[in-house]
Amino acid sequence: MRTLRDIPALRETLDVHRQRGQRIALVPTMGNLHAGHIALVETARRHADVLVATIFVNPLQFGPSEDLDSYPRTLADDQAKLAEAGCDLLFTPDTTMLYPRGLDDQTRVCVPDVSEGLCGGARPGHFDGVSTVVSILFNLVQPDTACFGEKDYQQLAVIRKLVEDLHFPIKIVGVPIVRDEDGLALSSRNGYLDPDQRATAPRLYQTLCELRDGLEAGEPVATSLEAGLARLRQYGFEPDYLELRATDLAPVTAATRDAVLLVATRLGPTRLIDNLTLTLPR
Repeated sequence: MRTLRDIPALRETLDVHRQRGQRIALVPTMGNLHAGHIALVETARRHADVLVATIFVNPLQFGPSEDLDSYPRTLADDQAKLAEAGCDLLFTPDTTMLYPRGLDDQTRVCVPDVSEGLCGGARPGHFDGVSTVVSILFNLVQPDTACFGEKDYQQLAVIRKLVEDLHFPIKIVGVPIVRDEDGLALSSRNGYLDPDQRATAPRLYQTLCELRDGLEAGEPVATSLEAGLARLRQYGFEPDYLELRATDLAPVTAATRDAVLLVATRLGPTRLIDNLTLTLPR
């Protein structure tokens, strides 16, 4: 695996692969990789001849009081994991390379509607930062396929709309959530949890499973969500939201069958997100 740190080297290398008629897949990450990221790499590997991963802790998607400075940077360990998983190229730009005019003067990409509410409501400007950096990476790498995790359900929806609206010739592949044995969705931020919090954290997924079972059995949506929020607070979570949406993130109506439960919550200082799809009864 080669590690490239500047844009000209990346473009020159990828031009060679394109001239050979090879297909390119992209896996964007912020590093501190875990088994969920490796699942993205393994999925992307099946879709292309050349696999490009990126590691960039994107300041545009962090709010003023969020964990940009403390976000784990583990490049050497990440390189070893990517090489073992079969990654061909790793691109690790710095902030001044991607945003040479500084953050305040950076052109930004906004994806309306689907980025509003949920995490977009709890973290204003977050998805503008995501869509901006993803657009830059799409432009630099020009992949045929790009893989993103379904744990960040709203983010995946934002990226799908971005690709459709801006006519990027890229196939977006969603990769299912990878969970620990106790059900906790893998996340780079799980490392912030202390032992007591880590023991509590799986109750988030357990609560979603209980809500799913009740909703599929016909329990009222509003009552179920209120009970779910109360249960989470009882366990020590501080929920940002717990919502039921159609799988395209539109509001649920009487005609909705395919739906998704989405939750974001804090456990101590750590923000956790998760989701679970379900089928509503007629």
